[in-house]
Amino acid sequence: MKALLFSTMLIFCMITACNTDNSTEQNNLALIEKYVNAVENLDHTTMENLLHDDYLGLGPSYGDSIRKKEAVENWQVLVSNLYESIKYHRSRNATVKINDGENKGDWVSNWAELTIKYKHTDETATIWANSIYLIKDNKIIKSYTFYNEADAYRQLGFTYTEIND
Repeated sequence: MKALLFSTMLIFCMITACNTDNSTEQNNLALIEKYVNAVENLDHTTMENLLHDDYLGLGPSYGDSIRKKEAVENWQVLVSNLYESIKYHRSRNATVKINDGENKGDWVSNWAELTIKYKHTDETATIWANSIYLIKDNKIIKSYTFYNEADAYRQLGFTYTEIND
């Protein structure tokens, strides 16, 4: 009985492995690695090429959203005026396929520790960031990005004042 159960499980695993298309996952992981490298290299041209024409970026704050044209323009301004460098440390990616619902599709999640060096100053900020990317037609069509903006500002010396009404 144990041998039959083991044989059945082994055959199931072999069939599942043979029918799993890892090429889509590998291509999606490679796409996000290219995107992360473009961010680190402050390369807005490559970033633009990796974004789908219908791209929608959401976050980091609830209600924040940006389309492809604005995202690329915003990135060009940040690179020209604010960021000297962005380095990903401990960057990790994982894939997930959602089979139904509003967010159906192939997703890649990237989480990392980012160190941002600012121009015209010795200031840096280190943040934990998580970005989740929906891939369509070998491009990023949607992303959700999460990080603590207030922590980055605090590291740069900004303070918060409570206002009592």
